[in-house]
Amino acid sequence: MRIAVTGSIATDHLMSFPGSFTDQLLADRLDRVSLSFLADRLEIRRGGVAANISFGLGLLGMRPVLVGAVGGDFEPYRIWLKQHGVDTDSVLVSAEQHTARFVCTTDRMQNQIATFYAGAMAEARRIDLRTVVERVGRLGLVMVSPDDPAAMLRHTRACRSLGIPFASDPSQQLARLSRNDVLELIDGARWLFTNEYEAALLQDRTGLTAPEILRRVGCWVTTHGAAGVRIRREGRQALAVPAVEVAGVVDPTGVGDAFRAGFLAGAAWGVPEKCAAQLGCVLAATVLDYVGTQEYRLYRDALLARLRSTYGVGCAAHLVAHLRGLS
Repeated sequence: MRIAVTGSIATDHLMSFPGSFTDQLLADRLDRVSLSFLADRLEIRRGGVAANISFGLGLLGMRPVLVGAVGGDFEPYRIWLKQHGVDTDSVLVSAEQHTARFVCTTDRMQNQIATFYAGAMAEARRIDLRTVVERVGRLGLVMVSPDDPAAMLRHTRACRSLGIPFASDPSQQLARLSRNDVLELIDGARWLFTNEYEAALLQDRTGLTAPEILRRVGCWVTTHGAAGVRIRREGRQALAVPAVEVAGVVDPTGVGDAFRAGFLAGAAWGVPEKCAAQLGCVLAATVLDYVGTQEYRLYRDALLARLRSTYGVGCAAHLVAHLRGLS
């Protein structure tokens, strides 16, 4: 099954400030703030939800099609993704804007000051999924992840028009989408992905109860961090999948994207849904061992060992044939 992943493609600029932001704030001057923090560390990382999910799918041998908008500075990033199995030929390159940037400074108390520059992402609404299908052939699934809101709506409508199954992952854009927009993004989705907070926000934005949302989607997958994953379908008992225990988390960034990559790969291979979620949890745990969202590697024996030690031999037996391409 060929999977296209639509959504954000960005570069993350992550800085560390050894002090505390709050020490610099004056309670009687908060209406006029002019501050500068001297960071002692800068890390530039590849990011963006769609790019992160595509990277994970590429490592699993799925050859995903990445669909999004970038600037003329994207070429080194493009080469990186292609080297890791991602089809980037449907990425739109803006003639005027830079690739989206996420700039974040974290102090020693883990407080953060961040700015997101959308840049070329705003042009993603120009992309027509029909041209993607004309180039690559029939798509088995389109993952609609956070992006320019107009692009998310356009891609969802195109999926319905073309009869392509789609997964909905509105996540970071839920706060700025209208009720009608959210309903349009989730109605008829084969899978709806949220984390625990986004699940509550989704109900608040739509005014719908969880059972009412379940009537609109095929399956609702909610991640709960260290508490694992909950999978719900209308008329069925919820399925709970525990997370993989990780000793000494290095960096939590990109964990949800890695889970989605593992889950979608398992679903594409036709393994049981519980097994797909377990594979997603193993990829999420793997990301926790690295700094950055696309710095991890997958090794067949280590991945299978982690599956067996956490979940027993059942899922590993389903997946072993599909993981033969890993080193």
